[in-house]
Amino acid sequence: MIGNKLPNMLVEAEDFADYGGWSLDSQFETVMGSPYLLAHGLGNPVADATTTVEVGASGEYAIFVRAKDWVPGHSPGRFNLFINDLPLEREFGANGQDWNWENAGKIHLQEGPLKLTLRDLTGFEGRCDAIYFSGDGIAPPSQIDSSSREWRKTLRGLPVDPVDSGDYEIVVVGGGISGCAAALAAVRHGHSVALIHDRPVLGGNASTEIGLMPRGTQGAVLKEISERKDNGDLKAYDILVEEGVAVFLEQRVFSAETKNSKITFVDTVSSKGGAERRIFGDVFIDTSGVAVLAAFSGAETMFGREARAEFNEGYAPEESDDMHHGNTLFFRTKMAEEPVSFPDVPWAIEVSKDYANLSGQLIRPGKENGPGPRAGENPDTPAFRFGGSNDALPATHFWEYGQWLDPYTSGELVRDYLMRALYGTLSNVKNMDKQAYANLEFDWMAFVAAQGEFKRYKGDYILTENDITTHRHFDDDLIGNDGSFCIHCAYPEGEGKYDFRLKDWIWDNRDGQSYTIPFRCLYSCNVDNLLMAGKHISVTHVAASATKLMGNGAQHGVATAAAAHLCLTLEKSPKRLYQENLTDLKALVKAETSCDHDLEHSPPIPQFTPVPS
Repeated sequence: MIGNKLPNMLVEAEDFADYGGWSLDSQFETVMGSPYLLAHGLGNPVADATTTVEVGASGEYAIFVRAKDWVPGHSPGRFNLFINDLPLEREFGANGQDWNWENAGKIHLQEGPLKLTLRDLTGFEGRCDAIYFSGDGIAPPSQIDSSSREWRKTLRGLPVDPVDSGDYEIVVVGGGISGCAAALAAVRHGHSVALIHDRPVLGGNASTEIGLMPRGTQGAVLKEISERKDNGDLKAYDILVEEGVAVFLEQRVFSAETKNSKITFVDTVSSKGGAERRIFGDVFIDTSGVAVLAAFSGAETMFGREARAEFNEGYAPEESDDMHHGNTLFFRTKMAEEPVSFPDVPWAIEVSKDYANLSGQLIRPGKENGPGPRAGENPDTPAFRFGGSNDALPATHFWEYGQWLDPYTSGELVRDYLMRALYGTLSNVKNMDKQAYANLEFDWMAFVAAQGEFKRYKGDYILTENDITTHRHFDDDLIGNDGSFCIHCAYPEGEGKYDFRLKDWIWDNRDGQSYTIPFRCLYSCNVDNLLMAGKHISVTHVAASATKLMGNGAQHGVATAAAAHLCLTLEKSPKRLYQENLTDLKALVKAETSCDHDLEHSPPIPQFTPVPS
């Protein structure tokens, strides 16, 4: 303390010593400014989160708590803050505002240890970002920009610059299936490899956080990394670490340096503690699914639906637009041994309305589309096109939203909207058939949504619908992919009664045969050391509906690892590799995949029986 000035203290919720029943949510940090603690209790208040901090000097402090009222007008996510076991009078998350610093008044603190407790009051997604004790009485900055981030770093005592965390020959960004495959194949080529992932577990949409089965081409590497432990987690992490990959979990890439059209390093920030790292690399493979390195490297990208005339695609719309596949939330219900009450959720009924069908559950990690309870006069769902013009599918298994929103800035809104749809639907089922479903409750609901469609990189070639349907031959055919066209079409805004359902789902098995991916779709057209694997490779929106499958992404990962190996060995860019060493590359990839065009096919995707239209 200088003179009579009291110190300022920032306590980040993610730094609490004991989360209790709260969950760390770091998905939306780029938009709202920080990871936060989420009271994901499925309607039952979660156990307290607690921590102890040191007060540097006795005196009167102004208290600010950064929270969010995620459904203004209803405020379902309320919580209390206890100071040394005494609650503040204010309930947080109930002021009708998005993320903001709520003023909790002033309090006299004694120098020494101070116990803080977050107490959830509802079990319905209360959220706390940070607690600020202002010794000078000045409110913390409300904006989300570089200056507010520096303010946080300073108060946390973090270094100004990221810490050098190593120089690797190959840096893979994104620990989904395609990233795990790329990292494993790369390290087996004898290279030093870093794998950077922004979640606590590997697997992306196949991880225990979401739980999808990796469909598409069932190559050997995919089978190896996607084998599951008894708890449902993939074996990928153990395999990668044993092989020597440096795996950086819960590290979000927030910056990068590009010189002479080459990425030289990426900067990451840890979800816990906020420490920043700088990771250097010679070749970078983006497997994030969101084209994260494009924003920092200037790599060219595409987004949304191309117009039909642009690539002469039959499944494309007449005019281009920004519609894309939305995000999906997975869940599971159960019947308890005794009746289970569920609170009134008018804030959820606003979204679900009278929808009362909980089909489409995740049975267990790796097995989805399970049946679920339904009640009352269950609303009809569209008879989607399935297979051929004479088939229809009464699909109920997609809980999808966000197709017209910016996927980079609206992720929290989309996730929250899907939660409201699910909470409201459970309430409807229980209330419409109280006797049959008195014991019904949620067994599990993801708070991490399965990611839909984001930007796609532009390579030296853009794969199209016709390339897939005609099995077009390319001189740089590198790998085979499996998959039907699976196109999700949303209602125009304001048109659909249940806008968390699809308007149309186009499912075209084509001829059921595999197709090939040219190498030119796997590297950036304008960043010399950037390759990509997964759903954001260089394809149109329609083509991406087939190539996006995780098994296909694993094949992309293996191929890009082989290309990175040759780029390093021959000291050439991917573009020059295509121009001068294509035969070498194709031979290496064929040896690595052992299935070139003779593919093992994916399991059928929806387990439904088509009915006559």
